[in-house]
Amino acid sequence: MSALPTPRKRRKEARPSELLEAALSLFVEKGFAATRLEDVAARAGVSKGTLYLYFENKDALFKAVIQEGIIPVIAENEAIAARHSGCSFDLLELLLENWWTKIGQTAFAGIPKLMVAEARNFPELASFYYENVISRGRALVGSALRRGMESGEFRSMDVETTVDVVIAPILMLLIWRYSMSCCQGSESDPQMYLRIHMDLLRQGLRKPEKESQV
Repeated sequence: MSALPTPRKRRKEARPSELLEAALSLFVEKGFAATRLEDVAARAGVSKGTLYLYFENKDALFKAVIQEGIIPVIAENEAIAARHSGCSFDLLELLLENWWTKIGQTAFAGIPKLMVAEARNFPELASFYYENVISRGRALVGSALRRGMESGEFRSMDVETTVDVVIAPILMLLIWRYSMSCCQGSESDPQMYLRIHMDLLRQGLRKPEKESQV
């Protein structure tokens, strides 16, 4: 008798990091609502029961993705700001560049678009993301702006509104990448986009010489 084909064996164990990687890829591809835990387990090569050994539900899994992948970058930027002693624009540039390197150029870049799309349907997760990512990120940018205004490097402007203007183009770049970019004839150059953005910020934030002499 010919041997029957052996079914593909699932792995008995998986590290939490592998489950989080699988979850991130599916959240970005499908969104939070459409991602099923069994799909996450299948992509990680384990049973659904194994996933439940680490995460009690999909909300906990999503929070873990943010805690392990995005919040450490926020903490890293907070450390950069705490030890920075140079000019305020250099600090602002360091913060935005580090964010782009660690988030914008990775799979985590799809999370902002997901949050914009699904925040109203999942308000508890939206609040978690706002408090742990958005609020801390805004505080960092706001602190750099206040520092520059107080030193006379930057012109005096409403800080909270200026934070929005600084962050919005980068947020739009991420959202566009995971939405309407498929309609473009050719792929845009994010590095050129960011260089232009930083140049416009440098010119727009700088305090005019006449104002400095008053």
